[in-house]
Amino acid sequence: MTNDTTKADSQPSFAIEAKSCWETYASPEVRQDMQALAEGYVSFLTACKTERETVHFVREVLTKAGFAECDDEFSGDAVFRVMKGKTVFVARKGKKPLREGFRLVGAHCDTPRIDLKQRPLYQDCGVAQLKTHYYGGIRKHQWLARPLALHGVVAKKDGTVVPVTIGEDAADPVFAIPDLLPHLAYRQVEKKLSEAFEAEKLNILIGHSPADKPEQAEGEDAEKPAKNGNEAIKAKVLELLNAKYGIAEPDLYSAELQAVPAGPARFVGLDGALVGGYGQDDRVCVYTALSALLDAPQPEHTQIVLFWDKEEIGSEGSTGAKSRFFEYCLEDLIDAWDAGARKSRVLAAGKAVSADVHAALDPDYQDLHEKLNSALLGFGPCFCKFTGHRGKVGANDAHPEYVAWLRNLLDQAGIPWQMAELGRVDLGGGGTVAKFLAVYGMDIIDFGPAVLSMHSPFEITSVADIYASKLAYKAFLSS
Repeated sequence: MTNDTTKADSQPSFAIEAKSCWETYASPEVRQDMQALAEGYVSFLTACKTERETVHFVREVLTKAGFAECDDEFSGDAVFRVMKGKTVFVARKGKKPLREGFRLVGAHCDTPRIDLKQRPLYQDCGVAQLKTHYYGGIRKHQWLARPLALHGVVAKKDGTVVPVTIGEDAADPVFAIPDLLPHLAYRQVEKKLSEAFEAEKLNILIGHSPADKPEQAEGEDAEKPAKNGNEAIKAKVLELLNAKYGIAEPDLYSAELQAVPAGPARFVGLDGALVGGYGQDDRVCVYTALSALLDAPQPEHTQIVLFWDKEEIGSEGSTGAKSRFFEYCLEDLIDAWDAGARKSRVLAAGKAVSADVHAALDPDYQDLHEKLNSALLGFGPCFCKFTGHRGKVGANDAHPEYVAWLRNLLDQAGIPWQMAELGRVDLGGGGTVAKFLAVYGMDIIDFGPAVLSMHSPFEITSVADIYASKLAYKAFLSS
């Protein structure tokens, strides 16, 4: 969305004229590039359903592209560092010294999901189930009666870490949280949605058949119940887990297992112009930012790309944006590339983008948006000058000078963009990592593609927006 476009009669337009990405990127050659990027993204989205899997993917791509992984001092002009398998700091040296600033794109690689409790396994009513605790802002009813897969790791006492993925291969079983049948739901449907679905009832079906009874020892009473006879179904589940992964029930105390929607990401619509899949908030920004970085070499300013964990629960912990990980990495980068520069000066001179998705105008719920300030699918990545809620509380409110600089940057590059806020003033709101970087004095704004069904098990984005977002991040990193 720009007011710098020119009409056919060559007279300048002084009003805002929104332009679809499909009109901008209409040539067959560009459409071919757009489709190739989308196909790679669908494969990435299918393979990367946890933050660990996403970071593993990023690590492999960076290594193949010649970036050096550095745990201590940074060595070389293209480097990266991984924190606990969940957060990545990436940097490429610019022609200008660090003290003259950097270009930073930050996204998050965690997504709303259902985590297993630390003691999850139990048996009741003829089935074995797993107790859960949801992570991030989910709508609980969306996770019922649908195929789920288990992803994660189990850490054993001997120090080995066992990766677990069950439910993605066509030969795998899947899991599910049962839903209440309509015939018994009369009282439930009368409740408020927030009360009708209880978190403690989001229990996952994991088994049904009992373990084989052990053979009776000679002289043992045949009428005596077999050992674990009252928990034979649970015992069968433990037998299967031990046979496949070599783990026992106490190992679940030190496990990090997540229930996510089973199955691949897919193109949506007869024209295949949309992408549907789990975790697009915010892995669409991870993928497009990574692609942009690899496609934007030899920068004027140092390029930094950050992929964080824990954004969906407030950016807490050692791998979230509130941690000192970025700050420590920057200190090491200054030592390696611009020794003697003051960290405060480097930070204040930086320009940053919080690469996060925005809510698209939902055609069936338009009343929840203020349409003049709403984002449309297919009209390019969306600037969100401020987030927060109810009077911008908790917001980073970007400075107008920075917004003008970004407008000019993208208009000069011919990249469509739009600007919106997250819902009507008293009905919407949210938060991102932007405010945690703004404290350093750098300019930053939220900027990413629009998404339908955000935070659901099947989010939807536009193929055109994915392409435009990559080009926008590339233009920013190269500025």
